[in-house]
Amino acid sequence: MRALLVSAMLSAAMVLSGCKSDGSLPYAAGKATAPIPPKLLADIADKNMDVSSPILVRVFKSESELEVWKQDRTGRFALLKTYPICKWSGDLGPKIKEGDRQAPEGFYDITPAQMNPNSQFYLAFNLGYPNAFDRAHDRTGAHLMVHGDCSSRGCYAMTDEQILEIFALGRESFFGGQKSFQVQAFPFRMTPANMAKHRNNPNMPFWRMLKEGYDHFEVTRLEPKVDVCEKRYVFNAQAPAGMSQPLNFSPRGKCPVYEVPQEIAVAVQDKQRNDELQFARLASRGTPTAPIRSGRDGGMHPTFVAKLQPREVVDERGNVKLVVDRNPTGSVVAYSAPAWNNNEFANAPAATAEPVRTADVPTPRPAPQAQTGTRAAAEPSFAEKVGNFFRFGNTKPETPPAQVAAVETPKPAPKQNNTQWRSQNAVGLRGSNAPQQPAAAAEPRPARPATAGRTPAEMTNVRTAAAPAAPEPAPAQPSGFINGAQPAPPTTSFDSRWSAFR
Repeated sequence: MRALLVSAMLSAAMVLSGCKSDGSLPYAAGKATAPIPPKLLADIADKNMDVSSPILVRVFKSESELEVWKQDRTGRFALLKTYPICKWSGDLGPKIKEGDRQAPEGFYDITPAQMNPNSQFYLAFNLGYPNAFDRAHDRTGAHLMVHGDCSSRGCYAMTDEQILEIFALGRESFFGGQKSFQVQAFPFRMTPANMAKHRNNPNMPFWRMLKEGYDHFEVTRLEPKVDVCEKRYVFNAQAPAGMSQPLNFSPRGKCPVYEVPQEIAVAVQDKQRNDELQFARLASRGTPTAPIRSGRDGGMHPTFVAKLQPREVVDERGNVKLVVDRNPTGSVVAYSAPAWNNNEFANAPAATAEPVRTADVPTPRPAPQAQTGTRAAAEPSFAEKVGNFFRFGNTKPETPPAQVAAVETPKPAPKQNNTQWRSQNAVGLRGSNAPQQPAAAAEPRPARPATAGRTPAEMTNVRTAAAPAAPEPAPAQPSGFINGAQPAPPTTSFDSRWSAFR
């Protein structure tokens, strides 16, 4: 019976994936069902987490790092492990169109249907690009993944050993009841030092909007609720008090009137105010700015550069690439980044980051594009859970594409006591894929007073909720349950795992 269940589940995934299998089904099953390594299980226990509790993933291009966060028994997310990224392609900035070699930036939801146990690149999960925000801006591309094999063309590539762990963590969170896990992809850690370093980049309006979601997670340690309207991301929006109808967000349509829970709004504003003061101080000191284009194609973590000793070549576009003549072995993943210090600017205010390192990569085989579907409110039966584990959702009709207007290139931040990062600067973010205009052609803009962010007076359809909506930390329950998760059966017992669903 166990063999039939596993075979049925993985066979369905192989049919839906559209990717070439790495081998026979038993081999694929071995990778997809591999247990979490004992060392990582010990870390999970030491950090007051359950094996099947929800996860959240953050990706940082410039640092070439992928973080896996996991919900602990207080109900908040804590950093479980940081993985060095073996390869990513493109430059800093969002993916705009098919073939631009850009790895995506933004907020993406990963469902069981997007997990590919039979990937050509060992194991993989599809990011689901383009998401609602990308489609609202008419961005094109498909099959953008996090996968193994250390080879990438628009993807985030890990080693086989790394993706084995990440895949297992995602699988266990689904077994625990998590419907999808969020991937937050950023150009860099959204610190004042990095924002000051890239203050002249034309992608800055887009990055300021991403930083708002980054800040929501930083102050709450909860997965932010993400919606899209007026071609921009909206975070932790809820219906105003007394409204009986649920909020209806249209990626291209006007945003509805909504509230942000007061506890979250105040904490985010305080963080943004502090960040803006630090940003202004760095800019006033003449912190060097990074080039808009690095002249390199993609990046590789220094761990892998030291291990693989790649050679530099110049591609047909004039970009420098690091060519690796062999794939890395599993031993190079013995790496754990220290806790990140958000006040690193104080120690080296004018320091510049290490040059972005890159790697030459082959084109991955196409994988199915994730589709957004609806889920029934009722609890599925055991048979439905097995059948739905790797099944795509229903496709929703999309609004016809609209022409994206261009905006002028942002100018350097004015030197003043405060520098605003108001999220209205990121409204629509039109022009993220438009060619850069010469600085002399842009009309000077008057300096604006700095504040902590978008306020109700500036954004008439946003209100601050009177009552805090952020949940109090959930106390540990004797039964071992946590919010959003099923009981955590022993990883060594397949029978006990499936009995949890009966």
